[in-house]
Amino acid sequence: MADFQQIQQRETGLQQHLTSAQMVMIAIGGAVGTGLFMGSAFAIGFAGPAVLVSYAIGAFIALLLIGCLGEMTVAHPTSGSFGAYAEYYLGPMAGFVVRYAYWAALVLAVGMEVTAVGMYMAYWFKEVPQWVWVGLFSAVLIGVNLRSVKVYGAVEYGFSAIKVAAIVAFVLIGAYVVFGTSTPGIGLANYQLGGGFWAKGAWGMWLGVIVAMFSYLGVEAIAVAAGEAQHPQQAVQTAMKTTVLRLVLFYLLTLALMLAIVPWTDAATQTSPFVRVMQVLNIPFAAGVLNFVVLVAALSAMNSQLYTTSRMMFSLARARQAARVFGVTNANGVPVAAILVSSLGAAVAMFINAFWPKESFVWMMSIAMFGAMFAWFMVFVTHLAFRRRRMREGAPAIAFRMWGFPWLTLLGAVLMGAVLLTTAFTPAFRLTLAFGLPWLAVLAGLYLLRRNKG
Repeated sequence: MADFQQIQQRETGLQQHLTSAQMVMIAIGGAVGTGLFMGSAFAIGFAGPAVLVSYAIGAFIALLLIGCLGEMTVAHPTSGSFGAYAEYYLGPMAGFVVRYAYWAALVLAVGMEVTAVGMYMAYWFKEVPQWVWVGLFSAVLIGVNLRSVKVYGAVEYGFSAIKVAAIVAFVLIGAYVVFGTSTPGIGLANYQLGGGFWAKGAWGMWLGVIVAMFSYLGVEAIAVAAGEAQHPQQAVQTAMKTTVLRLVLFYLLTLALMLAIVPWTDAATQTSPFVRVMQVLNIPFAAGVLNFVVLVAALSAMNSQLYTTSRMMFSLARARQAARVFGVTNANGVPVAAILVSSLGAAVAMFINAFWPKESFVWMMSIAMFGAMFAWFMVFVTHLAFRRRRMREGAPAIAFRMWGFPWLTLLGAVLMGAVLLTTAFTPAFRLTLAFGLPWLAVLAGLYLLRRNKG
């Protein structure tokens, strides 16, 4: 089998401008978005207060993924990332299927995030159709991505900085209200309302893991961005070690405080639970300010996902598994055609928003999550093959290594597989496997047709 350096050389042409700080913010940008600010409402509806356990389990799976993906990325920093690793360690068909499944997932996720943008804008402009905002903000962020990776990194850093500052402020205000005052109706006693902490039982808690996993999807963007980092190995190690800790603190602290301020039966609504908290606290203009923050969060996640999915299409084109034009970069190292084709999700979102505005968010989320979760599952499978091959060939140890191999890698694969299977038993997410499994079959068939013709 060809040396991996050939894959890395094949994917040259992008410019290496991203710093380790920007890479951390790119990962946070992808993972702290609609999943936290809007998706948490769905998770609370499934799990009740035990949603904290749901998000803790999701964080554990994300930690295992970062360990596996981090080791492979330090060994092979390239924009094709886990798609290229699957190609090299599992075979060309695996690389083809993983890349396209993930690409399609993020194309739809881009649409889902911009769908949420339309919902947030309705807070201020109720009379304006949501699809108008979907089209407007899509055009702006596509323009940002078309400029250069340096512009993209700067914009994403700014977006994520606003989110981080807002979450820190939310935690500080929430902690003061819960523990520093004796406001009636606010406190840890809210955990016992509506049936108690386990009101929805263990099964409800496990269903909450589905949404929690969707919330954490995006941390893998660090690995994709490694192909455009200034010092890839160092930047990846720094970014991966700090990102998961920040995400766990952001998710668990904010949810714990939110459930103490607003009873979970009130938080599980279509409105962002964070905006609901500010309405309950009666802080002047706070709900409007926080709505701006969740708007920025959705734009940030969309921006990050558009970047990531365009690089996956670029990698496919360079592997001769997509039209050659998608692998062409301009003078600024930007794969223009790959970005434009990866913007299709925004067009899908505009269409769905125009005809089914109420159902659009859940539909987009349930369909989009399959490819991303499948890609995570395949990261664990690829890591098993990666480590065993390196051990067989006597390759030197890598500075960033997954701990507990092979047991924790196997555990990650089992947990991801279980989460994917669970979607079949949840009415809200039945579209996930109903769409995903036929899509995998189509991809496998397309690969075999292309190989036979070639």
